[in-house]
Amino acid sequence: MHRALISVSDKTGLADFARGLAARGFELVSTGGTARALREAGLAVIGVADVTGFPEMMDGRVKTLHPLVHGGILARRGHPEDLASASAHGITLIDVVVVNLYPFVKAASNPDTPFEALVEEIDIGGPSLVRAAAKNFQDVLVVVSPSDYAAVLEQLDRTGGPARAFRFDLARKAFAHTGGYDTAIASALGTVVVDANGFRREIGSVGRVLSAFAEASADSPEREARRRSDPPELSAPTINLALRKVRDLRYGENPHQQAAWYAEEGATGLGNAQVLQGKELSYTNLLDLDAAARIVLEFDEPAAAVIKHTNPCGAATGASAADAYVRARDADVLAAFGGIVGLNRAIDRETAQAIVSTFIEAVIAPGVNDDARAVLATKASLRLVTADFTAMAKDGGRELRSILGAVLVQSRDRVAEASQPWPAGDLRVVTKRQPTVAEWQALRFAWRICAHVKSNTILFTSADRTLAIGAGQMSRVDAAKVARMKADAIGPDVLKGSVAASDAFFPFRDGLDAVADAGATAVVQPGGSVRDQEVIAAADERGLAMVFTGRRHFRH
Repeated sequence: MHRALISVSDKTGLADFARGLAARGFELVSTGGTARALREAGLAVIGVADVTGFPEMMDGRVKTLHPLVHGGILARRGHPEDLASASAHGITLIDVVVVNLYPFVKAASNPDTPFEALVEEIDIGGPSLVRAAAKNFQDVLVVVSPSDYAAVLEQLDRTGGPARAFRFDLARKAFAHTGGYDTAIASALGTVVVDANGFRREIGSVGRVLSAFAEASADSPEREARRRSDPPELSAPTINLALRKVRDLRYGENPHQQAAWYAEEGATGLGNAQVLQGKELSYTNLLDLDAAARIVLEFDEPAAAVIKHTNPCGAATGASAADAYVRARDADVLAAFGGIVGLNRAIDRETAQAIVSTFIEAVIAPGVNDDARAVLATKASLRLVTADFTAMAKDGGRELRSILGAVLVQSRDRVAEASQPWPAGDLRVVTKRQPTVAEWQALRFAWRICAHVKSNTILFTSADRTLAIGAGQMSRVDAAKVARMKADAIGPDVLKGSVAASDAFFPFRDGLDAVADAGATAVVQPGGSVRDQEVIAAADERGLAMVFTGRRHFRH
Protein backbone atom coordinates (compact mmCIF):
# COMPACT_ATOMS: atom_id res chain seq x y z
CA MET A 1 0.00 0.00 0.00
CA HIS A 2 1.20 3.50 -0.80
CA ARG A 3 1.55 6.07 1.95
CA ALA A 4 0.94 9.84 1.98
CA LEU A 5 2.14 12.20 4.69
CA ILE A 6 -0.12 15.24 5.09
CA SER A 7 0.59 18.24 7.32
CA VAL A 8 -0.86 21.56 6.18
CA SER A 9 -1.72 24.96 7.62
CA ASP A 10 -3.88 25.85 4.59
CA LYS A 11 -6.67 23.29 4.62
CA THR A 12 -8.38 24.50 1.44
CA GLY A 13 -9.68 21.46 -0.45
CA LEU A 14 -7.91 19.12 1.97
CA ALA A 15 -10.74 16.69 2.71
CA ASP A 16 -11.60 16.08 -0.95
CA PHE A 17 -7.95 15.61 -1.88
CA ALA A 18 -7.37 13.20 0.99
CA ARG A 19 -10.45 11.21 -0.04
CA GLY A 20 -9.01 11.04 -3.54
CA LEU A 21 -5.74 9.66 -2.18
CA ALA A 22 -7.52 7.12 0.03
CA ALA A 23 -9.63 5.99 -2.92
CA ARG A 24 -6.41 5.31 -4.81
CA GLY A 25 -5.07 3.06 -2.06
CA PHE A 26 -3.03 5.47 0.02
CA GLU A 27 -2.61 5.25 3.78
CA LEU A 28 -2.86 8.71 5.30
CA VAL A 29 -0.29 9.77 7.88
CA SER A 30 -0.79 13.10 9.55
CA THR A 31 -0.09 15.40 12.47
CA GLY A 32 -1.96 17.57 14.96
CA GLY A 33 -4.65 19.78 13.49
CA THR A 34 -4.40 18.20 10.06
CA ALA A 35 -5.05 14.72 11.46
CA ARG A 36 -7.99 16.07 13.43
CA ALA A 37 -9.47 17.71 10.31
CA LEU A 38 -9.11 14.50 8.32
CA ARG A 39 -10.73 12.40 11.02
CA GLU A 40 -13.60 14.86 11.26
CA ALA A 41 -14.04 14.36 7.51
CA GLY A 42 -14.49 10.62 8.18
CA LEU A 43 -11.06 9.50 6.98
CA ALA A 44 -8.79 6.93 8.60
CA VAL A 45 -5.53 8.54 9.69
CA ILE A 46 -2.31 7.18 11.16
CA GLY A 47 -0.76 9.64 13.60
CA VAL A 48 2.90 10.51 13.14
CA ALA A 49 3.45 9.52 16.77
CA ASP A 50 2.24 6.02 15.86
CA VAL A 51 4.86 5.89 13.09
CA THR A 52 7.79 7.19 15.15
CA GLY A 53 6.91 5.80 18.56
CA PHE A 54 7.47 9.27 20.01
CA PRO A 55 4.71 11.70 20.98
CA GLU A 56 4.49 15.22 19.68
CA MET A 57 6.27 17.35 22.24
CA MET A 58 7.32 20.88 23.17
CA ASP A 59 4.04 22.41 22.01
CA GLY A 60 4.34 20.66 18.66
CA ARG A 61 7.87 21.87 17.97
CA VAL A 62 9.05 18.27 17.65
CA LYS A 63 6.89 15.77 15.80
CA THR A 64 8.11 14.85 12.29
CA LEU A 65 11.89 15.14 12.77
CA HIS A 66 12.58 11.41 12.92
CA PRO A 67 14.40 8.79 10.76
CA LEU A 68 11.21 6.73 10.47
CA VAL A 69 9.66 9.71 8.68
CA HIS A 70 12.57 11.13 6.72
CA GLY A 71 13.93 7.71 5.86
CA GLY A 72 10.59 6.87 4.28
CA ILE A 73 10.79 10.04 2.16
CA LEU A 74 14.47 10.01 1.21
CA ALA A 75 14.89 6.33 0.35
CA ARG A 76 15.72 6.03 -3.36
CA ARG A 77 13.62 3.32 -4.92
CA GLY A 78 16.28 2.53 -7.49
CA HIS A 79 19.00 1.99 -4.86
CA PRO A 80 18.87 -1.50 -3.30
CA GLU A 81 21.05 -0.31 -0.41
CA ASP A 82 18.46 2.37 0.53
CA LEU A 83 15.62 -0.14 0.40
CA ALA A 84 17.60 -2.65 2.45
CA SER A 85 18.28 -0.02 5.11
CA ALA A 86 14.59 0.91 5.20
CA SER A 87 13.59 -2.71 5.60
CA ALA A 88 16.18 -3.37 8.28
CA HIS A 89 15.00 -0.44 10.39
CA GLY A 90 11.27 -0.89 9.87
CA ILE A 91 10.88 2.22 7.73
CA THR A 92 7.73 2.36 5.59
CA LEU A 93 8.19 4.27 2.33
CA ILE A 94 6.29 7.53 1.85
CA ASP A 95 5.22 8.25 -1.71
CA VAL A 96 3.41 11.57 -1.39
CA VAL A 97 4.24 14.48 0.92
CA VAL A 98 1.57 17.18 1.23
CA VAL A 99 2.87 20.09 3.29
CA ASN A 100 2.38 23.84 3.38
CA LEU A 101 4.06 25.85 6.05
CA TYR A 102 2.98 27.81 9.09
CA PRO A 103 1.41 31.12 8.02
CA PHE A 104 4.50 33.16 8.86
CA VAL A 105 3.88 35.79 6.16
CA LYS A 106 0.39 36.46 7.49
CA ALA A 107 1.69 36.86 11.02
CA ALA A 108 4.60 39.05 9.92
CA SER A 109 2.35 41.34 7.87
CA ASN A 110 0.34 42.14 11.01
CA PRO A 111 2.23 44.87 12.92
CA ASP A 112 0.45 43.79 16.12
CA THR A 113 2.10 40.36 16.08
CA PRO A 114 4.68 40.50 18.89
CA PHE A 115 8.19 39.21 18.32
CA GLU A 116 7.71 36.13 20.51
CA ALA A 117 4.58 35.08 18.62
CA LEU A 118 6.33 35.70 15.33
CA VAL A 119 9.14 33.34 16.27
CA GLU A 120 6.61 30.61 17.06
CA GLU A 121 5.33 30.87 13.47
CA ILE A 122 8.72 29.71 12.15
CA ASP A 123 8.13 26.19 10.86
CA ILE A 124 10.96 23.69 11.36
CA GLY A 125 9.64 20.25 10.51
CA GLY A 126 7.58 21.42 7.53
CA PRO A 127 10.47 22.81 5.46
CA SER A 128 12.50 19.69 6.27
CA LEU A 129 9.74 17.45 4.95
CA VAL A 130 9.29 19.57 1.84
CA ARG A 131 12.99 19.71 1.05
CA ALA A 132 13.43 15.98 1.60
CA ALA A 133 10.52 15.12 -0.69
CA ALA A 134 11.63 17.64 -3.32
CA LYS A 135 15.17 16.25 -3.28
CA ASN A 136 13.77 12.76 -3.91
CA PHE A 137 11.23 14.02 -6.46
CA GLN A 138 11.77 11.12 -8.86
CA ASP A 139 10.23 8.80 -6.29
CA VAL A 140 8.12 11.10 -4.12
CA LEU A 141 5.44 13.60 -5.09
CA VAL A 142 5.75 16.80 -3.07
CA VAL A 143 2.65 19.01 -2.95
CA VAL A 144 2.82 22.48 -1.38
CA SER A 145 -0.22 24.17 -2.90
CA PRO A 146 -3.92 23.23 -2.88
CA SER A 147 -4.05 24.46 -6.48
CA ASP A 148 -2.12 21.31 -7.48
CA TYR A 149 -4.42 18.79 -5.79
CA ALA A 150 -6.55 18.07 -8.85
CA ALA A 151 -3.52 17.67 -11.12
CA VAL A 152 -1.87 15.29 -8.64
CA LEU A 153 -4.91 13.01 -8.63
CA GLU A 154 -5.02 13.08 -12.42
CA GLN A 155 -1.33 12.17 -12.62
CA LEU A 156 -1.78 9.31 -10.16
CA ASP A 157 -4.37 7.86 -12.56
CA ARG A 158 -2.01 8.20 -15.50
CA THR A 159 -0.80 4.99 -17.11
CA GLY A 160 2.75 4.52 -15.85
CA GLY A 161 2.18 6.93 -12.98
CA PRO A 162 3.02 10.63 -12.70
CA ALA A 163 5.16 11.99 -15.51
CA ARG A 164 8.77 12.85 -14.75
CA ALA A 165 8.24 16.44 -15.88
CA PHE A 166 5.27 16.77 -13.53
CA ARG A 167 7.29 15.43 -10.61
CA PHE A 168 10.08 17.87 -11.34
CA ASP A 169 7.66 20.78 -11.66
CA LEU A 170 6.27 19.99 -8.20
CA ALA A 171 9.82 19.86 -6.84
CA ARG A 172 10.66 23.27 -8.27
CA LYS A 173 7.52 24.71 -6.70
CA ALA A 174 8.48 23.11 -3.40
CA PHE A 175 11.96 24.63 -3.33
CA ALA A 176 10.48 27.99 -4.30
CA HIS A 177 7.99 27.59 -1.44
CA THR A 178 10.68 26.94 1.18
CA GLY A 179 12.98 29.54 -0.36
CA GLY A 180 10.28 32.19 -0.21
CA TYR A 181 9.46 31.15 3.34
CA ASP A 182 13.06 31.55 4.50
CA THR A 183 13.27 34.88 2.71
CA ALA A 184 10.15 36.11 4.48
CA ILE A 185 11.64 35.12 7.83
CA ALA A 186 14.94 36.85 7.09
CA SER A 187 13.16 40.00 5.92
CA ALA A 188 10.89 40.13 8.96
CA LEU A 189 13.75 39.58 11.38
CA GLY A 190 15.60 42.40 9.63
CA THR A 191 13.05 44.80 11.16
CA VAL A 192 13.64 43.58 14.71
CA VAL A 193 15.48 45.87 17.11
CA VAL A 194 17.42 44.51 20.09
CA ASP A 195 17.82 46.76 23.12
CA ALA A 196 17.94 46.58 26.90
CA ASN A 197 14.23 45.74 27.01
CA GLY A 198 14.55 42.76 24.69
CA PHE A 199 13.28 42.41 21.14
CA ARG A 200 10.79 44.61 19.32
CA ARG A 201 9.55 44.90 15.78
CA GLU A 202 9.99 48.20 13.94
CA ILE A 203 7.33 47.98 11.22
CA GLY A 204 7.62 50.79 8.68
CA SER A 205 10.60 52.34 10.42
CA VAL A 206 12.76 52.66 7.33
CA GLY A 207 11.71 56.15 6.33
CA ARG A 208 11.86 57.45 9.90
CA VAL A 209 15.33 56.14 10.53
CA LEU A 210 16.65 57.26 7.17
CA SER A 211 15.40 60.75 7.94
CA ALA A 212 17.21 60.62 11.25
CA PHE A 213 20.38 59.49 9.53
CA ALA A 214 20.12 62.37 7.07
CA GLU A 215 20.19 64.84 9.94
CA ALA A 216 23.63 63.68 10.96
CA SER A 217 26.79 64.07 8.94
CA ALA A 218 28.36 61.03 7.32
CA ASP A 219 30.96 60.63 10.05
CA SER A 220 28.88 61.77 13.05
CA PRO A 221 28.75 59.67 16.23
CA GLU A 222 24.98 60.22 16.30
CA ARG A 223 24.59 58.34 13.05
CA GLU A 224 26.66 55.39 14.23
CA ALA A 225 24.77 55.28 17.55
CA ARG A 226 21.45 55.15 15.72
CA ARG A 227 22.75 52.44 13.42
CA ARG A 228 23.74 50.31 16.39
CA SER A 229 20.64 50.87 18.50
CA ASP A 230 17.89 51.02 15.88
CA PRO A 231 18.93 49.33 12.64
CA PRO A 232 16.49 49.80 9.72
CA GLU A 233 16.11 47.37 6.84
CA LEU A 234 18.39 49.47 4.68
CA SER A 235 21.32 49.21 7.06
CA ALA A 236 21.17 45.41 7.00
CA PRO A 237 24.09 43.63 5.31
CA THR A 238 21.64 41.61 3.20
CA ILE A 239 18.08 42.10 1.99
CA ASN A 240 16.12 39.00 1.09
CA LEU A 241 13.35 39.05 -1.50
CA ALA A 242 10.69 36.48 -2.28
CA LEU A 243 8.93 37.28 -5.53
CA ARG A 244 5.91 35.39 -6.83
CA LYS A 245 5.13 35.52 -10.52
CA VAL A 246 1.83 37.25 -11.20
CA ARG A 247 1.95 36.61 -14.92
CA ASP A 248 4.09 36.74 -18.03
CA LEU A 249 3.88 39.93 -20.06
CA ARG A 250 3.70 40.12 -23.83
CA TYR A 251 7.11 41.77 -23.89
CA GLY A 252 9.14 44.45 -22.17
CA GLU A 253 9.53 48.07 -23.17
CA ASN A 254 10.15 46.82 -26.71
CA PRO A 255 8.92 43.71 -28.55
CA HIS A 256 12.36 42.07 -28.56
CA GLN A 257 12.55 42.17 -24.73
CA GLN A 258 11.07 39.43 -22.54
CA ALA A 259 9.17 40.55 -19.44
CA ALA A 260 7.17 39.24 -16.49
CA TRP A 261 5.27 40.70 -13.55
CA TYR A 262 6.23 39.60 -10.03
CA ALA A 263 4.98 40.53 -6.57
CA GLU A 264 6.50 40.31 -3.13
CA GLU A 265 4.86 37.91 -0.69
CA GLY A 266 2.24 39.63 1.41
CA ALA A 267 1.54 41.60 -1.73
CA THR A 268 -0.24 44.94 -1.72
CA GLY A 269 -0.91 47.60 -4.35
CA LEU A 270 0.03 46.48 -7.84
CA GLY A 271 1.40 43.28 -6.35
CA ASN A 272 -2.18 42.26 -5.56
CA ALA A 273 -4.07 44.06 -8.32
CA GLN A 274 -7.11 42.66 -10.09
CA VAL A 275 -7.30 42.94 -13.87
CA LEU A 276 -11.02 43.07 -14.61
CA GLN A 277 -11.09 43.52 -18.37
CA GLY A 278 -9.17 44.57 -21.45
CA LYS A 279 -6.17 43.57 -23.50
CA GLU A 280 -3.19 41.99 -21.82
CA LEU A 281 -1.26 44.46 -19.70
CA SER A 282 2.14 45.44 -20.99
CA TYR A 283 5.34 46.29 -19.15
CA THR A 284 4.92 49.98 -19.96
CA ASN A 285 1.24 49.89 -18.94
CA LEU A 286 2.30 48.79 -15.47
CA LEU A 287 4.93 51.51 -15.20
CA ASP A 288 2.32 54.10 -16.15
CA LEU A 289 -0.29 52.65 -13.79
CA ASP A 290 2.26 52.92 -11.01
CA ALA A 291 2.98 56.56 -11.91
CA ALA A 292 -0.74 57.36 -11.92
CA ALA A 293 -1.34 55.70 -8.56
CA ARG A 294 1.55 57.58 -6.93
CA ILE A 295 0.00 60.92 -7.83
CA VAL A 296 -3.56 60.28 -6.72
CA LEU A 297 -2.36 58.77 -3.45
CA GLU A 298 -1.13 62.24 -2.47
CA PHE A 299 -4.72 63.47 -2.15
CA ASP A 300 -7.58 62.83 0.27
CA GLU A 301 -10.11 64.61 -1.96
CA PRO A 302 -11.19 63.05 -5.29
CA ALA A 303 -8.17 63.16 -7.61
CA ALA A 304 -7.26 61.96 -11.08
CA ALA A 305 -4.11 61.79 -13.15
CA VAL A 306 -3.60 61.04 -16.84
CA ILE A 307 -0.17 59.58 -17.57
CA LYS A 308 1.97 59.34 -20.69
CA HIS A 309 5.38 57.67 -20.51
CA THR A 310 5.35 57.80 -16.67
CA ASN A 311 4.76 61.58 -16.62
CA PRO A 312 1.42 63.27 -15.97
CA CYS A 313 0.01 65.17 -18.92
CA GLY A 314 -2.77 66.30 -16.59
CA ALA A 315 -3.74 65.99 -12.94
CA ALA A 316 -6.61 67.51 -11.01
CA THR A 317 -8.82 67.32 -7.98
CA GLY A 318 -12.55 67.82 -8.12
CA ALA A 319 -15.91 67.56 -6.43
CA SER A 320 -16.18 63.95 -7.63
CA ALA A 321 -14.11 61.36 -9.42
CA ALA A 322 -15.78 62.26 -12.71
CA ASP A 323 -15.11 65.95 -12.20
CA ALA A 324 -11.46 65.33 -11.31
CA TYR A 325 -10.97 63.05 -14.32
CA VAL A 326 -12.49 65.42 -16.87
CA ARG A 327 -10.43 68.31 -15.57
CA ALA A 328 -7.23 66.23 -15.61
CA ARG A 329 -7.93 65.02 -19.16
CA ASP A 330 -8.77 68.49 -20.42
CA ALA A 331 -5.55 69.91 -19.02
CA ASP A 332 -3.88 68.48 -22.14
CA VAL A 333 -6.44 66.78 -24.36
CA LEU A 334 -3.97 66.03 -27.13
CA ALA A 335 -1.53 64.22 -24.84
CA ALA A 336 -4.32 62.49 -22.91
CA PHE A 337 -5.29 60.50 -26.02
CA GLY A 338 -4.16 56.93 -25.40
CA GLY A 339 -3.13 57.76 -21.84
CA ILE A 340 -3.23 55.85 -18.57
CA VAL A 341 -5.69 57.06 -15.92
CA GLY A 342 -5.36 56.87 -12.15
CA LEU A 343 -8.18 57.61 -9.69
CA ASN A 344 -8.33 57.55 -5.90
CA ARG A 345 -12.06 56.85 -5.83
CA ALA A 346 -14.10 53.89 -7.03
CA ILE A 347 -15.29 54.37 -10.61
CA ASP A 348 -19.00 55.20 -10.80
CA ARG A 349 -21.18 55.34 -13.90
CA GLU A 350 -20.57 59.05 -14.52
CA THR A 351 -16.80 58.59 -14.35
CA ALA A 352 -16.98 55.53 -16.61
CA GLN A 353 -18.95 57.47 -19.21
CA ALA A 354 -16.33 60.22 -19.18
CA ILE A 355 -13.50 57.71 -19.55
CA VAL A 356 -15.01 55.91 -22.55
CA SER A 357 -15.72 59.20 -24.32
CA THR A 358 -12.11 59.27 -25.47
CA PHE A 359 -9.42 56.69 -26.17
CA ILE A 360 -7.75 55.56 -22.93
CA GLU A 361 -5.37 52.59 -22.70
CA ALA A 362 -5.84 51.62 -19.05
CA VAL A 363 -7.41 52.76 -15.78
CA ILE A 364 -6.47 52.02 -12.18
CA ALA A 365 -8.76 52.74 -9.24
CA PRO A 366 -9.49 51.30 -5.79
CA GLY A 367 -12.75 49.82 -7.07
CA VAL A 368 -15.46 49.98 -9.70
CA ASN A 369 -19.25 50.00 -9.32
CA ASP A 370 -21.36 47.40 -11.13
CA ASP A 371 -23.13 49.96 -13.31
CA ALA A 372 -19.75 51.44 -14.27
CA ARG A 373 -18.50 47.98 -15.29
CA ALA A 374 -21.19 47.78 -17.94
CA VAL A 375 -20.17 51.14 -19.39
CA LEU A 376 -16.45 50.32 -19.38
CA ALA A 377 -17.15 46.95 -21.00
CA THR A 378 -18.24 48.77 -24.16
CA LYS A 379 -14.52 49.42 -24.68
CA ALA A 380 -13.35 45.83 -24.82
CA SER A 381 -9.66 46.68 -25.20
CA LEU A 382 -9.63 49.11 -22.24
CA ARG A 383 -7.57 47.60 -19.45
CA LEU A 384 -9.38 47.98 -16.13
CA VAL A 385 -7.32 47.42 -12.97
CA THR A 386 -8.30 47.71 -9.32
CA ALA A 387 -5.80 47.77 -6.48
CA ASP A 388 -5.79 48.53 -2.77
CA PHE A 389 -3.08 51.03 -1.88
CA THR A 390 -4.33 51.66 1.66
CA ALA A 391 -1.24 50.25 3.36
CA MET A 392 1.08 52.22 1.08
CA ALA A 393 -0.80 55.45 1.70
CA LYS A 394 0.05 55.12 5.38
CA ASP A 395 3.59 53.77 5.12
CA GLY A 396 6.10 54.68 2.45
CA GLY A 397 7.97 51.39 2.40
CA ARG A 398 10.98 50.67 0.25
CA GLU A 399 11.69 50.81 -3.46
CA LEU A 400 14.05 48.65 -5.45
CA ARG A 401 15.57 49.45 -8.81
CA SER A 402 17.95 47.37 -10.86
CA ILE A 403 21.13 48.70 -12.40
CA LEU A 404 23.67 46.68 -14.38
CA GLY A 405 24.85 43.97 -12.01
CA ALA A 406 23.33 45.46 -8.86
CA VAL A 407 20.18 46.68 -7.12
CA LEU A 408 19.50 50.05 -5.51
CA VAL A 409 17.17 50.33 -2.53
CA GLN A 410 15.64 53.45 -1.06
CA SER A 411 12.66 54.52 1.01
CA ARG A 412 9.71 55.73 -1.07
CA ASP A 413 9.56 59.49 -1.57
CA ARG A 414 6.57 61.05 0.15
CA VAL A 415 5.57 64.70 -0.03
CA ALA A 416 5.11 64.79 3.72
CA GLU A 417 5.61 68.55 3.91
CA ALA A 418 2.39 69.02 1.92
CA SER A 419 0.23 66.63 3.94
CA GLN A 420 -1.47 69.55 5.68
CA PRO A 421 -2.88 72.79 4.20
CA TRP A 422 -0.27 75.48 3.64
CA PRO A 423 1.22 77.59 5.17
CA ALA A 424 2.42 75.03 7.71
CA GLY A 425 5.57 73.37 8.98
CA ASP A 426 9.01 74.58 7.98
CA LEU A 427 8.05 76.44 4.80
CA ARG A 428 9.92 79.72 4.27
CA VAL A 429 8.60 82.67 2.32
CA VAL A 430 11.85 84.22 1.07
CA THR A 431 10.43 87.10 -0.97
CA LYS A 432 9.08 90.44 0.10
CA ARG A 433 5.62 89.47 -1.01
CA GLN A 434 3.73 86.75 0.83
CA PRO A 435 1.57 84.34 -1.18
CA THR A 436 -2.15 85.05 -1.13
CA VAL A 437 -4.56 82.50 0.31
CA ALA A 438 -5.37 81.29 -3.21
CA GLU A 439 -1.67 81.08 -4.11
CA TRP A 440 -0.92 79.02 -1.01
CA GLN A 441 -3.56 76.51 -2.06
CA ALA A 442 -2.23 76.36 -5.60
CA LEU A 443 1.40 76.09 -4.47
CA ARG A 444 0.58 73.11 -2.29
CA PHE A 445 -1.24 71.39 -5.17
CA ALA A 446 1.64 72.10 -7.55
CA TRP A 447 4.21 70.77 -5.11
CA ARG A 448 2.41 67.45 -4.66
CA ILE A 449 2.26 66.91 -8.42
CA CYS A 450 5.80 68.15 -9.05
CA ALA A 451 7.32 65.38 -6.93
CA HIS A 452 5.98 62.77 -9.36
CA VAL A 453 7.21 64.32 -12.61
CA LYS A 454 10.55 63.29 -14.06
CA SER A 455 13.44 65.67 -13.41
CA ASN A 456 14.18 68.31 -14.38
CA THR A 457 10.65 69.60 -14.16
CA ILE A 458 8.79 72.88 -14.10
CA LEU A 459 5.03 72.80 -13.94
CA PHE A 460 2.29 75.41 -13.78
CA THR A 461 -1.01 74.88 -12.01
CA SER A 462 -4.12 76.53 -10.68
CA ALA A 463 -5.35 75.60 -7.21
CA ASP A 464 -6.64 72.20 -8.33
CA ARG A 465 -5.47 71.43 -11.86
CA THR A 466 -2.26 71.28 -13.83
CA LEU A 467 -2.04 73.84 -16.63
CA ALA A 468 1.25 72.94 -18.31
CA ILE A 469 4.08 70.53 -17.50
CA GLY A 470 7.68 70.57 -18.65
CA ALA A 471 9.12 67.20 -17.71
CA GLY A 472 12.45 65.41 -17.93
CA GLN A 473 14.51 68.22 -19.41
CA MET A 474 18.25 68.72 -19.12
CA SER A 475 17.88 72.25 -17.78
CA ARG A 476 15.25 74.05 -15.77
CA VAL A 477 14.98 76.76 -18.43
CA ASP A 478 14.21 74.12 -21.04
CA ALA A 479 11.58 72.62 -18.74
CA ALA A 480 9.90 76.03 -18.42
CA LYS A 481 10.03 76.49 -22.20
CA VAL A 482 8.42 73.08 -22.81
CA ALA A 483 5.63 73.87 -20.37
CA ARG A 484 5.07 77.24 -21.98
CA MET A 485 4.99 75.63 -25.42
CA LYS A 486 2.32 73.21 -24.19
CA ALA A 487 0.30 76.10 -22.77
CA ASP A 488 0.59 78.16 -25.98
CA ALA A 489 -0.90 75.23 -27.90
CA ILE A 490 -4.00 75.44 -25.70
CA GLY A 491 -4.49 79.17 -25.98
CA PRO A 492 -3.14 82.60 -25.04
CA ASP A 493 -2.76 83.64 -21.42
CA VAL A 494 -3.34 80.10 -20.12
CA LEU A 495 -0.60 80.56 -17.56
CA LYS A 496 -1.49 84.09 -16.53
CA GLY A 497 -2.02 84.14 -12.76
CA SER A 498 -0.79 80.55 -12.34
CA VAL A 499 1.72 79.25 -9.81
CA ALA A 500 4.82 77.24 -10.67
CA ALA A 501 6.78 74.48 -8.97
CA SER A 502 10.34 73.33 -9.52
CA ASP A 503 11.44 69.93 -8.20
CA ALA A 504 14.91 71.27 -7.32
CA PHE A 505 16.49 74.67 -6.82
CA PHE A 506 17.01 77.23 -9.56
CA PRO A 507 20.79 77.37 -10.15
CA PHE A 508 20.47 80.76 -11.91
CA ARG A 509 17.84 83.45 -12.19
CA ASP A 510 17.13 82.58 -15.84
CA GLY A 511 14.80 79.78 -14.77
CA LEU A 512 12.90 82.09 -12.47
CA ASP A 513 12.65 84.70 -15.23
CA ALA A 514 11.24 82.05 -17.57
CA VAL A 515 8.57 81.21 -15.01
CA ALA A 516 7.68 84.88 -14.53
CA ASP A 517 7.61 85.49 -18.28
CA ALA A 518 5.10 82.64 -18.63
CA GLY A 519 2.67 84.41 -16.31
CA ALA A 520 3.15 82.79 -12.91
CA THR A 521 2.65 84.95 -9.84
CA ALA A 522 4.12 82.59 -7.22
CA VAL A 523 6.63 79.76 -7.20
CA VAL A 524 7.62 76.95 -4.87
CA GLN A 525 11.04 75.30 -4.89
CA PRO A 526 13.36 73.56 -2.41
CA GLY A 527 15.98 76.31 -2.23
CA GLY A 528 19.59 75.52 -1.43
CA SER A 529 21.47 76.99 -4.40
CA VAL A 530 24.61 79.08 -3.87
CA ARG A 531 22.76 81.67 -5.98
CA ASP A 532 19.56 81.65 -3.94
CA GLN A 533 19.90 85.36 -3.20
CA GLU A 534 20.18 86.13 -6.90
CA VAL A 535 17.01 84.13 -7.58
CA ILE A 536 15.17 85.71 -4.64
CA ALA A 537 16.13 89.16 -5.90
CA ALA A 538 14.79 88.24 -9.35
CA ALA A 539 11.50 87.14 -7.79
CA ASP A 540 11.23 90.40 -5.87
CA GLU A 541 12.05 92.32 -9.02
CA ARG A 542 9.26 90.52 -10.90
CA GLY A 543 6.76 90.80 -8.02
CA LEU A 544 6.54 87.05 -7.41
CA ALA A 545 5.99 85.36 -4.07
CA MET A 546 8.43 82.51 -3.56
CA VAL A 547 8.37 79.68 -1.02
CA PHE A 548 11.28 77.42 -0.07
CA THR A 549 10.30 73.94 1.17
CA GLY A 550 13.82 72.85 2.10
CA ARG A 551 13.14 69.47 0.51
CA ARG A 552 13.99 68.30 -3.01
CA HIS A 553 11.91 65.79 -4.99
CA PHE A 554 14.02 64.48 -7.86
CA ARG A 555 12.50 61.61 -9.83
CA HIS A 556 14.82 59.90 -12.28
